[in-house]
Amino acid sequence: MKSWDQNDRKILNLLQKNAREKLESIASETGLSVATVQRRIKHFRSTGIIEQETALISQEAAGYNMTFLIFVEMEQEKSHQLDLFRKKVVAEPQVQQCYYITGEADFALVVLGKDVEDFERLTHRLFFEDSNVKRFRTSVVMSRTKTGMTVPLECHSDPI
Repeated sequence: MKSWDQNDRKILNLLQKNAREKLESIASETGLSVATVQRRIKHFRSTGIIEQETALISQEAAGYNMTFLIFVEMEQEKSHQLDLFRKKVVAEPQVQQCYYITGEADFALVVLGKDVEDFERLTHRLFFEDSNVKRFRTSVVMSRTKTGMTVPLECHSDPI
């Protein structure tokens, strides 16, 4: 297991803020050569440290004015049934995030909706038409205080 050095952390932090950051700018910030920065980024991509690079689209600009947090309880937690639910959730574009969790619910979802009617159609597709969904509880997000998928990289001696 290899440790990240301070320059690795700087590179990754810069890329988390802006995946299109220019190599020259990263090199200047870290004191490394452009070729070294390029090699390190290539390594991060090839080893899965950088999982994906994506553009963040305004959900409101796309017409999704509502966000819902949904907690889903399954009737049975057999492996193949959970996999069927996971596949359905992964295929649903309005589901932004899905977590298999412990506690009162089995899954926690973050879901977008254009309006209440749009959300109702989604609940029929995902829950009412699935005989293994025992119940689900929904909370409407009133405002977003913080969203993001960045990973804190401030520690100096954590292994990868």
